[in-house]
Parts: sequence; C-alpha cells; structure tokens
Amino acid sequence: MQQLSFLNKGLKLNIADKRYEKEAVFNFCHKKGLQDYLDFINTSHKQTPFHEIFYLEKESQKLAFEIVFEYTTKIRPPKKDAKGNEIEEKEGKDAVPNCTQSQKIFSFVNNIPTHEGGTHEEGFKLALNRVISKYAKEFNLLKKDEHLLSEDILEGITAIISLKHQDPQFEGQTKAKLANTEVRQITSQLFGEFLEKYLLEHPQDSRKIIDKCLLSANARLAAKRAREVVRNKPLDSLGFASKLADCRSKDPHISELYIVEGDSAGGSAKQGRDSRFQAILPLRGKVLNVEKSLDAKILTNKEIKSLIQAIGAGINIGKGKDFNMDKIRYHKIIIMTDADVDGAHIRTLL
Repeated sequence: MQQLSFLNKGLKLNIADKRYEKEAVFNFCHKKGLQDYLDFINTSHKQTPFHEIFYLEKESQKLAFEIVFEYTTKIRPPKKDAKGNEIEEKEGKDAVPNCTQSQKIFSFVNNIPTHEGGTHEEGFKLALNRVISKYAKEFNLLKKDEHLLSEDILEGITAIISLKHQDPQFEGQTKAKLANTEVRQITSQLFGEFLEKYLLEHPQDSRKIIDKCLLSANARLAAKRAREVVRNKPLDSLGFASKLADCRSKDPHISELYIVEGDSAGGSAKQGRDSRFQAILPLRGKVLNVEKSLDAKILTNKEIKSLIQAIGAGINIGKGKDFNMDKIRYHKIIIMTDADVDGAHIRTLL
C-alpha cells in the first residue's frame, strides 16, 4: 500500500486492521510521489545524494511517465581525531562523491513492478549514457584517452521509472518485463531532451556527476589491472609461497586449508598439522572489509590476494569474472582465530 501511495502522488490510502482487539490504522499519502519514494530508498540504504534531484513528468501519445533519479554516495561514520573529536566534513548536496555504489533502478508499468526492466528502462539508460558522454566530451571534461562506459555512468545511481500505458505488452506470463518497442524511443528522446537542458543549466551539478563517472571509470580500470595481476601471476611470483604452508596432496577432495590469525599461530599450527592433506595460511591483522571497499583496493590488498591465490578458484569482480569452483584447491576451509572480540571480527570479515 505504501508503494502504491508513492507511485500515485497525492493519493490517500487509509487501512484499518481489525483482526485484533486493538484496531491499528495506517494512513499513506505522499504529495511528492516518486520524489518521496526516492528519498525513502536512499535513506533505507544509508546513502545521501550529492546533487539536486532530477524529476521529469511527461505525456506522449498513449503513454505518460515519471522519472526521478539521483546519484548518491555512501554515508560514512564521522571521522575523529586522536582525542576522539569529530572532524567536520562536507556532507549532503555539497559533498563530492568519495565512494561508488551499485546502481538501483526500480521500474513500474501501470503500478506493476517490472523487476526485469524492459523498453522503458532501456530508453532511460540510452538517454543517460548518450547525454552524459556527449556533455563530458563537448566541455572537454575527459582526457584524450578517457571514455565512459555505461557501467561507469550507471554506477551509484538510484532511479525510479513509472510508466502509464493504455496497451502495455509484456514478455512472458509474469509481466516482469515491458516489451512495447515504441516506448524505448519515446522515453529516450523525451528524457534525453530534459537531461541535456538540465546539465547545461546546472553546471555545478553536471561537473559533480562527471567527476563521479570518472571516479567509477578509474576504479574499473584499476580493478582490471589488479585482477589481471592476481589472475596471471603464479603464487611464487606474488611472494605468498613463504606464507602458505601447503599440503603434499593435490586432491582437493581431501585437502584442507586452515586460515590462522598471525604468524605466531601459524607456526604452532604448522607443527601440529598433518602435512599430507592440511595446509596452513597465516593472515596478518584484520582482513579488509570488502563490502565497503572499491574493487581496486580489494584486489591490491596483500591478505586478499593471498587468499585468492591460495584457494585457487579465481575471483568474481567486475566484467572479468572468472570464478570457477572446479579450480578450488581445497574442499574444506577452516577459520582458526582467537576466542575473543578481535577473533570474532576476523571470522565475520572472512
């Protein structure tokens, strides 16, 4: 019901739950509709926009649509100095994006969620990629060899597309993907015209968005380079052979990998293991929190690289995904950490 009130701005929905002795009443009404929905989504995901909201409402032929979107950055805990005092930082709409997030695009046709997208989403993405790339080139915001891919432009975006159509056509029986071909062109044209005008009239927001896209592009390229290093270099060349005390068996069905906390624990584990099928890998300190880190930082972290190389199954990051369970070197991986708070934290991160 709340979603319906978001999709139909100004609509009042009053629900009374009389199943229990004490009646519960719920009232839903969102005067700004999709704009309120966007705020709700970003707040739920603990993200904050760094520019003014983009909102478009148009009617054409047999259809009408609303589009709203923002680029966001993850809200981070406040930085503190050595004395524990918070360090003042720029936040909200004046902040320059300092980390990128995955795209979140929600689309609807006649209030029906289209989880698999369709031509209305395609038209939106086509216009977004075309206009932002054109703007960056025309105003010389890209270096000579730089170019933006669709994934760079879409990364970090939160968008909602709501289409009203007199005769919607869907693929399959689930109505999860819109198939009307004319919608793609109409959406791309009308949204493209709006976005182009907006970028020209708001140069500060435009520059922030281009900077965000360039940040995503640089992270993509850095991750690609790091991924190639991890994928192509053998274990010895990366300097991890001395850390990994491998087992003699090459049969992954019986081989075991023990991940231990620090070199001291690693030494004791090596003495007590059965070297025929038990391998020991000591890790130094707490492992990087990959959920909050960019791909490039993940793939250049020494402890992460040692794990990737030791386990041998590859990685599943970015376009160069080459994770293959058939290549795993151990069918049993045991995490051995201290029975304290730090040990529990390390187990969680692993």
